[in-house]
Amino acid sequence: MTVERNLDDLKQKVWNGERISRKEARLLFDLPLEELGVLADKRRKLAKANAYNGNGNKIVTYIIDRNINYTNVCNVGCKFCAFWRSEKASDAYEISFDEIDKKIEETIELKGTQILLQGGHHPGLPLQWYLDLLSHIKTKFPQINIHGFSPPEFIHFEKIFNLPLEEILKQFIRAGLGSLPGGGAEILVDAVRQKTSPSKAKSDDWLRVMDTAHKLGLRTTATMMFGHIETVEDRIEHFDRLRVQQDKTRGFTAFICWTFQPENTRLKLAGTGAYDYLKTQALARIYLDNFENVQASWVTQGPQIGQIALKFGANDLGSIMIEENVVRQAGACYRMAVEDMHRLIRDIGYEPRQRDNWYKLIN
Repeated sequence: MTVERNLDDLKQKVWNGERISRKEARLLFDLPLEELGVLADKRRKLAKANAYNGNGNKIVTYIIDRNINYTNVCNVGCKFCAFWRSEKASDAYEISFDEIDKKIEETIELKGTQILLQGGHHPGLPLQWYLDLLSHIKTKFPQINIHGFSPPEFIHFEKIFNLPLEEILKQFIRAGLGSLPGGGAEILVDAVRQKTSPSKAKSDDWLRVMDTAHKLGLRTTATMMFGHIETVEDRIEHFDRLRVQQDKTRGFTAFICWTFQPENTRLKLAGTGAYDYLKTQALARIYLDNFENVQASWVTQGPQIGQIALKFGANDLGSIMIEENVVRQAGACYRMAVEDMHRLIRDIGYEPRQRDNWYKLIN
């Protein structure tokens, strides 16, 4: 059988919605960008066909929330991060309750429904500080979902609080935690992680947190930060580990990938561009056949590429990003209002709808 016939059979397999292998994923990545985009768009339609009373193919969703970084103190020192500070740095901080109240009040005024609460791996904050923070937010703002603390943060908590992961998660849930973001995944290949973030949670640790959270009833997102030292094969291994976990627990609500932002980091690389981003997102949509939602990363790519990504497998534009600090420190400074999102979505032929963290439509 010729190479062309093999590829034709593979493309038909994707078109039919069948599961592909790692080897097949690698062949797909080498397709021309436009061909891969068509296949990813087809898989998007298959994934969303029954959503929202059968209107899932016509709707592109977004959320209004705010990223709040409770501290920038971190003892990990990832080479790709420009946000972290040492405890003794002049601009190190821990957020006060008054500060967080003001940020949440502003979020609610903008019709926001959620905060994304993340910080560095602070070596000095006690467990009760986190529980008090969660309880304070949930008591004062019961309408706000707290989407907080990435898996590496929980691995950090497990070590410094000397408690089992499940017990820490249960205490956080009782205090008000509503869901987990998928941050800290970067590339779920330990050979890569050893070079970029040797002191951070390993791949199995990240997946263990997600597995435990899902079993406790928390829904989470899954992410990938790429375009640094990893290979295409590493990206596919990352996809595979997510797909295996999703088969097991069905706890991931969405997949989000974005490109490494090189400015002000210790990882002295040029980074990658929109072509690679669109190809990788398209391949993710095809490979992750058990994920209903894929979110476009306009925050790193800019609004125009974020719009184009809606034809490369994405069905969601993410957050308007009332506040974002981590990626901004690394050089990405894009901003967008609700009106901008509506225009981008409508211009490409879809209906914009606000959603919550669980992809339920609002109003």
